[in-house]
Amino acid sequence: MRNKRVLLASRPSGWVSEADFRLEEAPLPQPAQGEVLVRNLWLSLDPYMRGRMSDAKSYVKAVELGEVMVGQTAGEVLESRHPTLKAGDKVLTQLGWQLYGTTKEAMRVEERRAPLSCYLGVLGMPGMTAYFGLKEIGQPKAGETVVVTAASGAVGSVVGQLAKIWGARAVGIAGGGEKCAYVKDELGFDACIDYKAGNLAAALREACPKGVEVYFDNVGGEILDTVLARMNLFGRVVVCGTISDYNSSDPYRVRNWRAILVNRLRVQGMIVFDWKERYREALDALAGYFGQGRLKYRESVVEGLENAPRGLIALLKGENFGKQLVKLS
Repeated sequence: MRNKRVLLASRPSGWVSEADFRLEEAPLPQPAQGEVLVRNLWLSLDPYMRGRMSDAKSYVKAVELGEVMVGQTAGEVLESRHPTLKAGDKVLTQLGWQLYGTTKEAMRVEERRAPLSCYLGVLGMPGMTAYFGLKEIGQPKAGETVVVTAASGAVGSVVGQLAKIWGARAVGIAGGGEKCAYVKDELGFDACIDYKAGNLAAALREACPKGVEVYFDNVGGEILDTVLARMNLFGRVVVCGTISDYNSSDPYRVRNWRAILVNRLRVQGMIVFDWKERYREALDALAGYFGQGRLKYRESVVEGLENAPRGLIALLKGENFGKQLVKLS
């Protein structure tokens, strides 16, 4: 057997293109003592990957040119020299854009609780991001209004559903009528605003007549400015992503900064790695809600490792509907 992997070939300026990646074959890696050899079955595609392709300062090291692109994977242990994992175990790993890999750090997951792909979405890093960001930073109280952008996406969809489970109102912002209908009718949000329809400020006033206590921001840009104007006294803003700027050479400058002062808002960035020691807590809570039928999800799937670049580009352009995945097997 041979391994296939996708490497970062060049650093994009502006929008990512397929030419920024290179597909190559390599020998099958062999596990060292304490490691497992894993066959990756699913690859997660996430907006943060755009930042890792740049050499700008960030919270983690950039991918070097010629290195395997980073990414979370779900797969099956083929060979084990690990003290607690055995062949046949299904695991979550950080092996990136390749068919096989070796690692010491793998978390066993149970397919009896949910399909394996769910551990990269609703029960995986996106779900955990929603869980910790909303619970620890947003801290919604019963009856408060939670607004979340990219509401049909992997993180936003879970944020709104958790807000409802925890007794708050959930208002989503998404792009297009089809996505908004899904967010409201299938996910159970109280309202969803189509930002592409125009006049976001008026639509937000209608959906949030008493203002907003918690804003979970995945996009930044003008939408952030608009929501800041509707925030209530001592509101909380969870800054999870700025996807509207990821491919821009001239990032948006927030104009409504004064609202933070006037309403004494708490604005905090969130990176899920900060809660690494509590991942099992989040997984158990999310799996419990999932098992009760209270967490729904949707997936956008591209087939084959060679199509991963195309899938990432679609994600960054907002063309995905739900969690973006690559099916590797």
